[in-house]
Amino acid sequence: MRISSQLSYAGGFKESVDGLVALEKAGLDIVWVAEAYGFDGVSLMGYIAARTETVQIGSGILPIYSRTPTLLAMTAAGVDALSGGRCILGLGASGPQVIEGFHGVQYDAPIGRTKEIIEICRQVWRRERVEHDGRYYKVPLPPDQGTGLGKPLKLITHPVRERIPIYVASLGPKNVEMTAELADGWMPLFYIPEKAGDVWGDALAKGGANRSADLGPLDVVAGGLCAIGDDVAGVREFVRPMLALYIGGMGARGRNFYNDLARRYGYDKEAKLIQDLYLDGKKSEAAAEIPDELLELTSLCGPAGYVKERIAAFKEAGVTTLNVTPIGPDPAAVVGQLKEWVA
Repeated sequence: MRISSQLSYAGGFKESVDGLVALEKAGLDIVWVAEAYGFDGVSLMGYIAARTETVQIGSGILPIYSRTPTLLAMTAAGVDALSGGRCILGLGASGPQVIEGFHGVQYDAPIGRTKEIIEICRQVWRRERVEHDGRYYKVPLPPDQGTGLGKPLKLITHPVRERIPIYVASLGPKNVEMTAELADGWMPLFYIPEKAGDVWGDALAKGGANRSADLGPLDVVAGGLCAIGDDVAGVREFVRPMLALYIGGMGARGRNFYNDLARRYGYDKEAKLIQDLYLDGKKSEAAAEIPDELLELTSLCGPAGYVKERIAAFKEAGVTTLNVTPIGPDPAAVVGQLKEWVA
């Protein structure tokens, strides 16, 4: 089992990377860099490449709508070259609020687009002349849709690797099925190991049945807030406002992937109430309605023996990379302890 962690993108990035250097020395395997609507994620990944030596650098995630498929491939190849082969291209659909509200791009067909992007990226990295006649992307652009001067091109530079790992953040059954079939890794959010099989088991099995043998096993990346000690259960409360934001405010009524997930976990009444409160501007009240059980099952906070039990639960559910946010006076010590326990 590997250990990964998400780097904050909300500010103080250089200070966060100072901390990352210590986490790398403690054995952190992967760091994830998000891209929402602050600074772009790729610039930050390049800075991490210059400051680190061994940790893999993953985009967690780059939205599929804000860059062309070939630019996504070029970007990953660039970070991979700067880091000596340490890039992971993490992709996701984000949501309509960001894609249409900030980028001004129509939010449509996330599954179909992701499938075609994966195919095009792998063509680019193999330095093939890129030719793709898909439903959503046509490369080169057909003459009747442009000047007629476009021609198939291949990457000028030689990538460090012709197979950069592609991870997909997906939640819905069809999207998870596609991920299990085509991607190198899967990044589910708010993962409850005890309920994951009921929610995603069928989709993972269907996708896995069509998975190419040369892809190898699907890397499942999941975890949560992590604090080790006899008096750290209260640390879970840090996540309560974020869960309320996602379940209540990320989208609209009838169009919120995280709210749908909470309902599939069995929190149907709670999910509806949280969303109603949040969308009515009652954010504190919405946060108060987050079930304590949900906070506990999506985190690893407690005495050493309890944390070991949670690690075992994630491992039993099929998680192969434990993704944690280490909390405490010495986050590197937390990562170091986890490395010993997952070995």
